[in-house]
Amino acid sequence: MQSNLVRFPIAEVSGNSEQTLYKASTKYDSAEQQFSQLLATEDLDNQLDAQASIVSEFEDTLRSAISAAYEKGYGDDAHLFLQRVLYGINRLKLFWYDDLRHYNNERSHYLSKVREQIEAAWQNWELAQIDVAALQELDVKDALIKRAAEDLDPPLSPESRYIRESMSVEGYCHLLAIASFDGLVEGSRLSRILGGAANEVQCTLVRVLLEEYGNGRLSRKHSTFFQAMMAEFGMNTEPEGYFDLVPWEVLACANHNFLVTERKRHFLRYSGGLTYFEVAGPAAYRNYLTAAQRLQLSEAAMGYWELHIREDERHGRWMLDDVALPLAQQYPLDAWELVLGYDQEKLMSDRAGAAVVRSIREAEHSASLIKEIEKIRN
Repeated sequence: MQSNLVRFPIAEVSGNSEQTLYKASTKYDSAEQQFSQLLATEDLDNQLDAQASIVSEFEDTLRSAISAAYEKGYGDDAHLFLQRVLYGINRLKLFWYDDLRHYNNERSHYLSKVREQIEAAWQNWELAQIDVAALQELDVKDALIKRAAEDLDPPLSPESRYIRESMSVEGYCHLLAIASFDGLVEGSRLSRILGGAANEVQCTLVRVLLEEYGNGRLSRKHSTFFQAMMAEFGMNTEPEGYFDLVPWEVLACANHNFLVTERKRHFLRYSGGLTYFEVAGPAAYRNYLTAAQRLQLSEAAMGYWELHIREDERHGRWMLDDVALPLAQQYPLDAWELVLGYDQEKLMSDRAGAAVVRSIREAEHSASLIKEIEKIRN
């Protein structure tokens, strides 16, 4: 069994994400700094006049980015800027056990306006990629059952094959860094939709959350297993420690989940999306586990995947049989929204997965160049 200690090529192991590389245009980088300044402003809503020049410049860039990303259809840097700003607002819905003053603007009307401005354009753009009218004509129960059967064990994509057969240890570390964005706070957004009337659907969702949270034991919480994988490589295990490595496609998945959990009108969309996530999860985790085994990594360096394969196979059945199908029966006129949520989650997850593999390959290329330079120096 080889040592798991490796040099992480892109993000130096440290206590904060600022030492990672974030390459964006000067315009968007400057606007994000302005947004951060506004976010940290005490009593922001009553200080907007005092910050008028910053607000104006930020809003000009925001409109420009929305046009570039969702109207003109170009610019990954615009997508990244918008999703980072949106996440900066959405993350205030969770508690991070940090300085309480970070939440002073949690209910800011201005931040709500910025969020809604981005979400309106972004969600229209996302929905335009799906034939919503066709979904409304489906036999929902049949569509969900067929989709779940297909996604439980799908054919290997080129990205899956690369991970299984070619990804290096450096690439594996890069995968962990990006995946830690969700893996270290796993299940947090699910917690946002559990309150309300008691029934079998609610209790099933609570069971899923309890297993994600180790039934209340930190040592069994899924994020603890993810943290252990990162620790095997000497990586930073703080939440958001590698935020600057996260592609916009991954951020979009998180922000979409914030949207559909915070607005209860989207409860069916969220339930359909979570059904896909739990059904399809084991297939993705098998790819990562296969890669770790090929690389002869330690048990601790792959334990999270093994745990998830076992538990998500069960969660997928629960979500289909005890959540999605009962909801389809309870809401026959709106049941198509379950399929919309399922298909959106699949589309966005596939897009994110492809972006992660591109990022892994770039990191591996950088690692290879570093090794070549070190050889020349020695």
